Amino acid sequence: MPEPRFVAACVQMRSGRDPLVNRDAAVASVREAARAGAQYVQTPEMTSLVERSRASLFEKVGPAESDPTLAALREVAREAGIAVQIGSLAVRNGDKVANRAFLIDAAGEVLASYDKLHLYDVDLPNGESWRESSTYTGGTCAVVADLPFASLGLGICYDIRFPALYRALAEGGATVMTAPACFTQQTGEAHWHVLHRARAIETGSFMISAAQGGHHEDGRDTYGHSLIVDPWGRVLADAGGAEPGIILAEIDLARVTEARGRIPALGHAKPFTVTRVGREA
Repeated sequence: MPEPRFVAACVQMRSGRDPLVNRDAAVASVREAARAGAQYVQTPEMTSLVERSRASLFEKVGPAESDPTLAALREVAREAGIAVQIGSLAVRNGDKVANRAFLIDAAGEVLASYDKLHLYDVDLPNGESWRESSTYTGGTCAVVADLPFASLGLGICYDIRFPALYRALAEGGATVMTAPACFTQQTGEAHWHVLHRARAIETGSFMISAAQGGHHEDGRDTYGHSLIVDPWGRVLADAGGAEPGIILAEIDLARVTEARGRIPALGHAKPFTVTRVGREA
């Protein structure tokens, strides 16, 4: 029996400070992707709100069950009969906010959710400083979610820098990995493509990541270049820059079997210890 094929799409956005404007943009783009033949559509991290001010963020977000973007995209998924992965939404979680992804099935039901495990606390060479942990609460559980045509490993943005997570997702049955993002311009130029190709090659999996792109209302600049990469590390689709839009590619899961058969690295992994020598006491 041949392995499944499906058409995947990434929605590239430039989300601003108004959640309802961002919601409408996401809905229009997901509908456009569905009309173009996509059976699975992914939006970027922070689909509904890109807001650096902690006070403004807390004024605009609430619990997941009342989030207008989640409700709207559930309806679009049901109407179009497609799967929709919301790269992430900011939702209230006690005295902090969760950076949470949602996978919606073709009936409009939330099949899975995932809270970003690794929080972006960094100081960059150009003076940018980010402390996600001051506002967001990190997740504790990796998630593999089964659609009728693929098993998805859920990740978000900074997660892509942690290969152990993606190996665990592959070992847990995922054949398609995701890292929807709001990647900074500086780090995106240096690392975005190579990280995606590396995670795809290491796990013999597809990588599908929708991205934010351009100059945002809160002052940040994001890299764009939404990507779809095959298990051999070949780029199947690249948004090519920072402008909003959609990209599509056919996902043939036979390529996963081929890649993992040619280089069975997942099965070759073995435990080891590290010995350090040569350092004076």
